Amino acid sequence: MKAIYTYVRHEDEAELCGLELHSMFGDGATIGHGIVSSASEVSPSVNRSPFFKRRIEVIEEAASLSELTERLALLQPVSGTFKVLYTEGDEHHAYEERRTLERMAGSVLKGQAEMRRPDKLFGLIRYKGSWLFGPCEDAESHWLKHQGKPQNYSTALPTRAARAIVNIAAGEQSLQSLHMIDPCCGMGTVLIEAMSMGIAIDGIDRNPLAVRGARLNLSHFGYPNTVRLGDMRDETKRYDAAIVDMPYNLCSVLPEEESLDMLRAVRRIAGLAVIVTTEDITERFKKANFRLRNQVRLTKGSFTRYVSVVE
Repeated sequence: MKAIYTYVRHEDEAELCGLELHSMFGDGATIGHGIVSSASEVSPSVNRSPFFKRRIEVIEEAASLSELTERLALLQPVSGTFKVLYTEGDEHHAYEERRTLERMAGSVLKGQAEMRRPDKLFGLIRYKGSWLFGPCEDAESHWLKHQGKPQNYSTALPTRAARAIVNIAAGEQSLQSLHMIDPCCGMGTVLIEAMSMGIAIDGIDRNPLAVRGARLNLSHFGYPNTVRLGDMRDETKRYDAAIVDMPYNLCSVLPEEESLDMLRAVRRIAGLAVIVTTEDITERFKKANFRLRNQVRLTKGSFTRYVSVVE
């Protein structure tokens, strides 16, 4: 066991969150009940998923608290000040118990405890019958500021969903090695989330107003302009992955033949794609020679989006 993550999601986002976590960790993690236990040598940053709350890098594990404190007493002195944070695992402890547990662990560490502004944080969690302890980091949720884009569509993907979808497209791969495309980029919501994680991504849109808005949004957050006016069906470059929020509005539906043309273009320029639609178009995926790997629903009230991973 290398790292423990805690996460929180709304019930409407349960399917999307589950797919994101499985895409990021693959078979190298145990996922469930707000906790991810990763055995991978390289684990994602706590700031990557919009659902992550805390990450603990496990350096000590023991069946009992007394055994754990004995192990902690043998550790090298902590450089700088520190604080121990109890983290809710798969066993519940009341508020006063939590504070007592924190004091017990902190009292045996060599170094100077500091409750207000410590240099280092350590996490303590009870999980699967063991006490786990290690350096702790809380998510800073930098992506929240992206909700304040200067330009936006009322029908655009929510920022949290866009970030999760980028992670689904990236999977377990090194983010810095990827080159993605959003060929219906709109106001650049997906582009911003990908760039904020260090992923190279290009954007295309047929609407000049959308291109102008996306460029303004990217500039607002200090990201490079990788957006151009054009049609995905004319694209010749090849990408690792595509993220496509299929165009729609409240008064009309994209004709099937036009959407098929778009899907075939995506099939040509990317080996894997995450397609967002307002209806189940599984049969169209087959006609475009895509294999449907996964599909989840993202709901908000009576409105449902389908998020499909195809290759």
